[in-house]
Amino acid sequence: MNDTVEVPLYRLVHARAGDKGNRLNLAVICYDPACYPALAAQLTAERVAAIFASRRPTKVVRYDLPKLHAFNFVLDDVLEGGVNASLGLDGHGKGLSFLLLGSTVRLDKALASRKWADVVEIAADSRSDAQA
Repeated sequence: MNDTVEVPLYRLVHARAGDKGNRLNLAVICYDPACYPALAAQLTAERVAAIFASRRPTKVVRYDLPKLHAFNFVLDDVLEGGVNASLGLDGHGKGLSFLLLGSTVRLDKALASRKWADVVEIAADSRSDAQA
């Protein structure tokens, strides 16, 4: 009996992307801290490098931020030379987080059956309150 299910990453985390030259910085933050251990086991630097293989990163480093239930990934040489050199539409790499968010992870069925919509709604409410 299989006690896990495949879940799209965008249902579990939100991400922020930024650039420094030709280096992409990706922050991945769990909506629910209970997901952090499963993501820590599956979102390795090697897996992220594979997800971004079409961008040909020369190096991927993962920094763990367990007290924030987050990770920071640094990917070298994926921005086509950086904002000043790239002819691409997204020289800053802001849209590249969606490559990662579109991937999937396996979660325990009990954890996956939690009401993710409620978790996301709570996160959205807290962002709205902070902006007010």
